[in-house]
Amino acid sequence: MDMTSRANFDNIALQLVRVLHTVITEQSVSRAALRLQSSQPAVSAQLRRLRTLTGDVLLVRSGSGMTPTRVALDLLAPAGRLLQEAEVLFGAKSRSVRGSGFDPATSGLRFRIAASDYLDPLFLPELTARLLRAAPGVQLDLQPLSAEYDYRRSLAAGEVDLVIGNWLRPPEELHLGRLLSDEVVCLVAKNHPMARGRGWSVERYLACQHVAPMPLSAGQPGVIDEHLASLGLARTIAVRSAHFGQLPEMVARSLLVLTTGRLFCSRYLTELPVLVLRCPVAFPRMAYYQLWHELGHASAPMRWLREQVREVARTLVSGTTAPSV
Repeated sequence: MDMTSRANFDNIALQLVRVLHTVITEQSVSRAALRLQSSQPAVSAQLRRLRTLTGDVLLVRSGSGMTPTRVALDLLAPAGRLLQEAEVLFGAKSRSVRGSGFDPATSGLRFRIAASDYLDPLFLPELTARLLRAAPGVQLDLQPLSAEYDYRRSLAAGEVDLVIGNWLRPPEELHLGRLLSDEVVCLVAKNHPMARGRGWSVERYLACQHVAPMPLSAGQPGVIDEHLASLGLARTIAVRSAHFGQLPEMVARSLLVLTTGRLFCSRYLTELPVLVLRCPVAFPRMAYYQLWHELGHASAPMRWLREQVREVARTLVSGTTAPSV
């Protein structure tokens, strides 16, 4: 490294790295300024400096918006790693990473979690309550999983700390912790023709009108339909919805069939006129995981967070029973 490059390197402040990461993530100077609690002229000036330092324009006009260049996308993950490590290293409130020095009671860290709502409607409320009891100073950002949300990229870029959901085959590049497995059952209205289970066969199951969540990957089937396809079977999906928590209400007001985990279904048996039926198709148990990137693997705060998630999952499973018809 020559003296000019050394001088440029030494003059890069952490705030400049934060601006770089935020501008690329938001793909907008104005949105980045709002997120950084700064002004648009100030962020524009920092972007000009970043362009000089990197030798790249970083963002280019695309229609009415801005698009990151290839160089910008390559810089996103290193910038995310640097910010995450700096938060652990210099966060005055976190007291983190020196041996077992992380103290949840005095921490002011921000935990960012992306989670599906398929697991249990009580899971995120219970996790939130547990975290805030043990660490009242933390901030908690909860991001829903959807087909539009690239959780693998977000984990690699350090934009999210933990992802919670169910997969037949979780991504191999990520660390994973198995939270629980759950029996696949069917939720139907009490007035559904199959509500008593009489004549409830594979053929009748497939012939019903089904309601299903949007898959987590655009253009790909969900775990239920992926397994049906492996058996050479297909069902008629009358309704797909991104609002999984509303599906039981839809079932209660129609003849739709919802196929999902027993843990989720059991929460609605006393609230709605619905029943749980055993599924006539043999499904493997649904496996729920928490996934994380190597970035936070050894971090004391992240290890603590994963322990809290495991404990909430264990508690919810041990306290739930739901009979099937």
